[in-house]
Amino acid sequence: MSLSLRLQRAWLARGALAWALLPLAALYGVVVALRNVAFRAGWRRIERLPVPVIVVGNLIAGGAGKTPTCLALVDLLRQHGWTPGIVSRGYGGDAAGEVVLVTPDTPASACGDEPLLMQRRSGAPVAVGRWRAQAGRALLAAHPAVDVIVCDDGLQHRQLARDAQVIVFDERGAGNGWLLPAGPLREPMPSALPARSVLLYNAPAASTPLPGHVVQRSLGRFTLLQAWLDGAATDSDAGAGPRSRRLVAAAGLAHPRRFFSMLREAGLDIAELPLPDHHDFAVLPWPSDTADVVVTEKDAVKLDPARLGTTRVWVATLDFQFPPAFAADLLALLPQRAPTAHF
Repeated sequence: MSLSLRLQRAWLARGALAWALLPLAALYGVVVALRNVAFRAGWRRIERLPVPVIVVGNLIAGGAGKTPTCLALVDLLRQHGWTPGIVSRGYGGDAAGEVVLVTPDTPASACGDEPLLMQRRSGAPVAVGRWRAQAGRALLAAHPAVDVIVCDDGLQHRQLARDAQVIVFDERGAGNGWLLPAGPLREPMPSALPARSVLLYNAPAASTPLPGHVVQRSLGRFTLLQAWLDGAATDSDAGAGPRSRRLVAAAGLAHPRRFFSMLREAGLDIAELPLPDHHDFAVLPWPSDTADVVVTEKDAVKLDPARLGTTRVWVATLDFQFPPAFAADLLALLPQRAPTAHF
């Protein structure tokens, strides 16, 4: 068992490994507390952009559903007259601190798989950079029509001022309730919902005592890779879709079991192929004579149809719907009207 998997299992209970790591968690907690004091006291600068900022993040390590939340937020904001852009750190990119303005042709190796997916799926301007405020300024300079920014995975990036924040939890909740590395928490679990926050549960039900909204999620369409890259949407029931054959399900996710369970619940016959989070697919991980493979959209952006040989790769999309009350709570934190100019 890999160290990463052992840690993730330890984070769900207070077993021997978690207890052994507790002194390091205490040290981590001191660092987090001192950092927060520095921002509250004004010793570290907080930068404000000329447009509203919505930060999306989680309190626990690992994927909790931030990317689909950002994509759904872009749709929600457009429905209410805003022109959103996205700022991200871009995990896995090699920009070395420089800001990258993402286009559909930007390699995932340059910007990260999740920013590339968000740009392809939403068509919104996306900027990637280590410093979110710098990336936000570059995005606004390149796309002056943008009047609100969605900041992906920015909850702990306190240098960027925010007008609202969306805190995402999945089925794990707060895990064993301890800070990294003894538990999954990036910062202490609050006793009440922080100010100007909306909480979203990417889970069948609430997984912490904090009040929040439960997202409605389900598998959407299955599309062959080339068609998906071309922007086409294919109904899985049209013709000989993937439901009629056995598939290898490959997933480079922090928690691939969720994806595998959704496929089985949709009636697919799958052989599981879990991969490390942000797997680069430099080498195809399935045998060359594999007939059919189904992958997530996050993985699809890193696959080249020319390398697949006779293997058919299907891309499974995710339907991710906010409940109406979530939309109302979030929009109430923003100005009533989108501004018409930035400068």
